[in-house]
Amino acid sequence: MDDARIRRVLVAGIDGVRLDLLDALDTPHLDGVRDAGFLAPVLVDEQTPTMSGPCWATIATGVHVGKHGVWSNDFTGNRLGAFPDFTTRLARFYGRRTFVAAGWDPLVLARDGGPLFSAPSRLLYVNPEAHTAEAWEQVDEEITVDAEAVLRRDPMDAAFVYLGAADETAHLHGCGRRYRDAIENADARLGRLLAAVRGRPEYEREDWTVIVVTDHGHVEDGGHGGRSTLERTAWIAACGPDLAPGVAPDRELRHVDVAAHAFAALAIEPDRHWTLDGAPFRTVKDAG
Repeated sequence: MDDARIRRVLVAGIDGVRLDLLDALDTPHLDGVRDAGFLAPVLVDEQTPTMSGPCWATIATGVHVGKHGVWSNDFTGNRLGAFPDFTTRLARFYGRRTFVAAGWDPLVLARDGGPLFSAPSRLLYVNPEAHTAEAWEQVDEEITVDAEAVLRRDPMDAAFVYLGAADETAHLHGCGRRYRDAIENADARLGRLLAAVRGRPEYEREDWTVIVVTDHGHVEDGGHGGRSTLERTAWIAACGPDLAPGVAPDRELRHVDVAAHAFAALAIEPDRHWTLDGAPFRTVKDAG
């Protein structure tokens, strides 16, 4: 790969999407990421509660729960000052332009012990008007519209865009048709984010890594926090210039690997003193 080309990273976080349902759903954009790279399961480790707060903190910081100290959806008592998120590290230590968009308060606001994403270069927040599935669909829509504009025109080196409607729908209505529709809606929004990237005037001179990740699963009636396989099973999909298309990762992936790969995709070697727990994704040909 030409080192003169500009490397950029998009991480799309889609909350609470069950892996076992994806094959039965219409998710062409997630499928496209998989086909251009891979989609692999992630098992939430034994120490981490299967809750959004701990899992997203692990994804964003690249360290396990014992280090970042987010043990529930109330982040109070966290150690995010010592173990900040990857967008903050990139902006603070490397002068990279980073962007975060989310509608769940503790991810981006000083509420419930947050924010997780403390100091990206640019931040977008949309407030849900009600605790309903419809309100969260509207949040995700507004997030997507604004993120499309930023991704299409601005020189962001790394972006994290969070979509939460699928998880909220499962909590409110279980994992039936409405939940499945919400996952397909999230996939359509992912497609719009990817189209915005491809529509950039500089796109032909850029090398984009795309990572799509979920934090946990759900039981059939909706909900998580336990240790069942459905709740513990998450997944990562990724493609980019350092990943072979259609080739499986060479090891079991973990949530801590997302931040590690974001750094690697930008050709950045993390400082050893950060004591990150993850490693970049690597892919190998299937021996079978």
